[in-house]
Amino acid sequence: MTRDYLNDGSKTCYRIRMKIGAHTYSSGEFYDEMFDLTGEPRPHARQLAEYFSDMSVQELQDRQRAVDKTIVDMGISFTIYSEGDNIDRAWPLDLIPRAMSGTEWDRIEAGLVQRVRALNMFIDDLYNDRKILKDRVVPAEIIDSSRNYLEACMGMRPRHGVWANICGTDLVRDGDGTVYVLEDNLRVPSGVSYMLENRNVIKRVFPSLFSNLNVRPVSEYPTQLSAMLRSIAPPDASGERPEIVVLTPGIYNSAYFEHSYLARTMGAELVEGGDLVVGNDDCVYLRSIDGLVKVDTIYRRIDDVFMDPEAFRPDSMLGVPGLMRAWRAGNVAIANAPGSGVADDKVVYSYVPEIIRYYLAEDAIIPNVPTWRCSDPKHLDHVLANLADLVVKPANESGGYGMLVGPHAPREEHEKFRELLKNDPRNYIAQPTLALSTAPTLAGDRLEPRHLDLRPFILQGQGFAVTAGGLTRVAMRKGSLVVNSSQGGGSKDTWIIEESS
Repeated sequence: MTRDYLNDGSKTCYRIRMKIGAHTYSSGEFYDEMFDLTGEPRPHARQLAEYFSDMSVQELQDRQRAVDKTIVDMGISFTIYSEGDNIDRAWPLDLIPRAMSGTEWDRIEAGLVQRVRALNMFIDDLYNDRKILKDRVVPAEIIDSSRNYLEACMGMRPRHGVWANICGTDLVRDGDGTVYVLEDNLRVPSGVSYMLENRNVIKRVFPSLFSNLNVRPVSEYPTQLSAMLRSIAPPDASGERPEIVVLTPGIYNSAYFEHSYLARTMGAELVEGGDLVVGNDDCVYLRSIDGLVKVDTIYRRIDDVFMDPEAFRPDSMLGVPGLMRAWRAGNVAIANAPGSGVADDKVVYSYVPEIIRYYLAEDAIIPNVPTWRCSDPKHLDHVLANLADLVVKPANESGGYGMLVGPHAPREEHEKFRELLKNDPRNYIAQPTLALSTAPTLAGDRLEPRHLDLRPFILQGQGFAVTAGGLTRVAMRKGSLVVNSSQGGGSKDTWIIEESS
């Protein structure tokens, strides 16, 4: 490893270079997850840096092929939608782990628990007393105009007061090293199965490296998930082991691999809507060869409006007629609870620091990315004047769809979004284009920096559990900031490493 010192006349910058075969790895001007500003490996990543810098290009490529083959052999896949077709592809995993220190992670974990706790108090308030709206901390019109605010949930209080039992919070690191919350995913967050399988694959390919480092485990997640789902079951549930099912839209859903994986690892039944029926007693039953079996908790992986054709869309073939009646009667628990998506709105996201302060009387441990609300006329004027420098996001889309990355978009896209913003300002927010951190990633015959984010998973039922790290998603195309697998992104195993004292 070598360091070049570049002087621009006002300050000294550092460009870190790691020799791999005939090429050098240069982190460029971005915060690098493996190296610090002096060009040295970060203390928790030193062994990783030394291990990979000692490997030849051929060795790296051979190990990547081993990773790819293991993924195919294990059947780890995801589905993308292209021109009306469903295409199954092998899960993309880069061989070099993304490392973070245990000390840093402890602070992040505390911030994640704080955030989810406050958000659940917020959702519970919205469907009951609406005190935060009466106190004008969050404008009532923002909530009442949200497509995810469901009147059918008014007056409900799920067990333990928790609505969003599983949250996938997207984190990013900016150029100065600050970790921000980019968005909250509180409806049906996906990706945890890939986090678990990434670890299984990397442990197989690098057993000695893994055993020589003190990496926090993630394997207990299915057990924690099962325990959380049991804890929210109705008090009169089926004995000591409540009956848990995972409700999937079916094999053509892009996350079906995850649905079946989690059901299998929890020992729960994987069901579709037609496998369940609501009886005259407003209880949910599973149709089995031995007759009807009472269901206590449903881990649903379908959107709210498809859950119950009686309450929402009458044309839905995915849900269970009468499911909302059973839930409102307290005869079945649903995770995440219907209506929890009201806090999954990117406009609501911009108020989360105030929400934390309101319910917990604390400042947010992890900050939000600075955000302009386009529903505010002054904010909208700023956004329209600076479209070329901003990222514009619709309030309720996911997967990187429907957004504008100003610096990388052509003029026609700028004009298109200008009209969208003027016509429906409530539906958009804007944020600065962050200098997302990078990590060494194998690109052909060399290591190159690629931008990444992180999605840890937080469980809340009777208590809390947070994954040690999460799913690191990587923009595999050079210079790209889009990390979603559906749009060409990849992934890395995330190692939370305890530093030696």
